[in-house]
Amino acid sequence: MKKSILTLLSLFFLSSFSPVLAQDDFYDVNTIQEIKITFEQENWRYVLDSLRFNGEGLLLGSIEINGQKFNDIGVRYRGSRSFQPGNKRNSLYIKLNFIDKEQNYQGLQTVKLSSALRDPSMVREVLGYEIARKYMPAPRANYTKVIVNGEYYGLFVNVEPIDDAFLAQHFGNSKGTFVQCAPNLVEEEPQGCKSDVFGSLQYDNSAKCYLHNFVLLSESGWDDLIELTYVLNQKPDEVSRVLDVDRTLWMLAYNNLLVNLSSYTGRYSENYYLYKDAEGHFVPILYDLNLCFGSYKNTGIGSDLKLKELQEMDPLLHVDNSAKPLISRLLGNEEYKKIYLAHLRTMVNDIFRRGQYAERAQELQNLIRKAFEEDSNRYYSMEDFNVSLTETIGKRSRIPGLQELMGPRTEYLKEHPLLSVVPPEVSDVTVTRRERFSSEKVTDFKIQARIDKFPKNVVLYYRSDPSMPFSKAEMRDDGKHNDGEAEDSIFGAVVKPQNGSNTIEYYILAENAKAVTFDPPRYMYEQHTASLEELNN
Repeated sequence: MKKSILTLLSLFFLSSFSPVLAQDDFYDVNTIQEIKITFEQENWRYVLDSLRFNGEGLLLGSIEINGQKFNDIGVRYRGSRSFQPGNKRNSLYIKLNFIDKEQNYQGLQTVKLSSALRDPSMVREVLGYEIARKYMPAPRANYTKVIVNGEYYGLFVNVEPIDDAFLAQHFGNSKGTFVQCAPNLVEEEPQGCKSDVFGSLQYDNSAKCYLHNFVLLSESGWDDLIELTYVLNQKPDEVSRVLDVDRTLWMLAYNNLLVNLSSYTGRYSENYYLYKDAEGHFVPILYDLNLCFGSYKNTGIGSDLKLKELQEMDPLLHVDNSAKPLISRLLGNEEYKKIYLAHLRTMVNDIFRRGQYAERAQELQNLIRKAFEEDSNRYYSMEDFNVSLTETIGKRSRIPGLQELMGPRTEYLKEHPLLSVVPPEVSDVTVTRRERFSSEKVTDFKIQARIDKFPKNVVLYYRSDPSMPFSKAEMRDDGKHNDGEAEDSIFGAVVKPQNGSNTIEYYILAENAKAVTFDPPRYMYEQHTASLEELNN
């Protein structure tokens, strides 16, 4: 038996946990990319301002990406609230196939560059996405220097687009319903629609109400979205039929832990996509993380949070808030709440308890320091950059340092009554091998594990192929299920090979009265594995 778990800290952060196609180099976090854009217009800033102010038109130009040249590309400024006419710098959207529909760079047809607004550290997005990718589908991100018409425009964050290629990579196809949460914060809601719904997934009165807060990116799917909100709000006991509950709980735990309030958890319930996978479940996908780690401070309840309130933000924020059904309906279910808290505990232990996030943030700053210093259009001074991990920056915006926020927050969560309970302990996970010198081969998977700390329920999740959903079987400690003696803390289950396969991937859920434990903790990306060939050698 083998356990496919990453052990090195560098791999812990740098790995992407999905099959990587031809785009590795462009998102290599250790290499600062270089993009040179050329426009015929000398007043390109004014033209881009005008195009963005009046819609989403593109300015024709040419581009050189790491020395590779492309003609007839389109460029516009990105962002809605972040875009400001006359800014020294704005986020950029680059369409490589603007004219030539086949034109691409390493398989990419669009490039999205973030200006890192309200992030004096310049690490929130790259670090935030690295952490997210350990637990859920999320874009890759790194840094690029951007030169426009021969002048250094600035150091930007290069974020992987959430598009058909991303969906195919993470979900095996891109044919499902695909929706972007994009709350309209300018115009009033259509007549007859609820007010201040934003992207909260409240069930509303008609399809026109959803058009106000969501953009449909697939050819069809409004009915799917409406059904999701109906089931979530009116029949929450059936929500697992239409929603990937586990991946949603990972996202909610991430948003809470990292105080990522420019998200579903914050005022506008924004900055996520929904994709309906092949099993018919919607999966949320995070994006726009430049305001994570407390840079945006409004939960939708009262005024902006002060530093201490950010550090001690309730891990069950919105649990009783019917205006946030993705939180209140899911965490109102005791089983789902235990899983959510287990995910919080896992991320605290993996990333924050021993300060790994701070070490990684410092590594990223060291990588980009020279390029940032040379950027005359940067939002913040070098003095701000140098102390941005440990001190609050700005007299009005008051952007907390990452360590200033997360050090106390980690301690607060470690001591919180909901997270300081003793979860079940899983150890000594084994699969029975063929006995030495025996001619009788092993033909099934007899799985055992030691479970301590008063387990009341133990479940084995297993599959024979990574493309298949997990099946489940109860593990017992009754002396009758390959578990040794009854009540000896050894739990067992027997799994017959499926569909002619001789391999198995599996993980274990153990539950006691107060908490649940998963083994391995990141079970959606790493599982225990075994093969009959291995067991018979």
